[in-house]
Amino acid sequence: MDPRKEFGKAVTEIAENNDKIVVISADSGKSSGFGEFMKLYPDRYYEIGIMEQAAVGVASGLATTGKIPVFCAIAPFVTLRPYEMFRNDIGYMKQNAKIVGRNCGFTYSDLGATHHSLEDFAITRMIPGVTVLAPQDPTEIRSAVKAMIEHEGPVYMRIGNPKIPVLFEERPFEIGKGHVLEDGTDVTVISTGSVTQAVLKAADSLRKQGISVQVIGMPTVWPIDKELVISAAKKTGKIVTVEEHYLDGGLGTIVSEVCSSEYPVPVKRLGVPKTYATSGTYEELLAYYGLDAEGIEKSVKEFLNNIPE
Repeated sequence: MDPRKEFGKAVTEIAENNDKIVVISADSGKSSGFGEFMKLYPDRYYEIGIMEQAAVGVASGLATTGKIPVFCAIAPFVTLRPYEMFRNDIGYMKQNAKIVGRNCGFTYSDLGATHHSLEDFAITRMIPGVTVLAPQDPTEIRSAVKAMIEHEGPVYMRIGNPKIPVLFEERPFEIGKGHVLEDGTDVTVISTGSVTQAVLKAADSLRKQGISVQVIGMPTVWPIDKELVISAAKKTGKIVTVEEHYLDGGLGTIVSEVCSSEYPVPVKRLGVPKTYATSGTYEELLAYYGLDAEGIEKSVKEFLNNIPE
């Protein structure tokens, strides 16, 4: 399923019974999945044009009036370009605004580094009070939208662009909670976002080779489910994190912070080196940076083989 369409559809359906919801666009409403919303609620749709800094300011103003603004555009353009406004207008003012970055990670693969979003977890979680979400499949996108709207306070959510498979039965989304997707005893792999599908494939292959993998899906990147991380550290004693994000500052860093302060265990972080990522097809980039199923499988085995007895 197309994550953008699922996202836009979910917002539109909830808006039918909640007239506080308004949508803000920066010249990309249809690409964000809001075509139907525009038709049904034209008086609740605000087209700002290619001025993301202004769009964040408008979102803050609308939140002040009691509205629930949802601003969605290309991920680097809602995080990096208007970061000061996000920090001050939304974060500092504790506004009930929802900022959504689509085409996250390097899903805009062929457009190059200017359109990649590999630092959004790191910079948004540094804004006090901002919740950071990365749903993993279409069902979680729908339930995360509902939870995001119901949550009082600023939220940043990232979604991808390529079609993604359904991984789970639809269930309520609880902000701040992860889920054990598969049980295991040799190593824990914690992932977030759409890369979870590759993690599940890798875990299945490793299991056939006699390696018991616990897989944890962590759709709330911040605040992270500390209790679940600590439980995994105690159970398997070894953790691998996987994310379509820079190695520094995101899920892997957060998990490492939890473990170092609460229950120290070896943590291997899989992600993108801190460089301007290359261009190509999305599948080629996943493989190039070791974030496809084969790359994850290889990295987990190398990690386990290199841990001192």
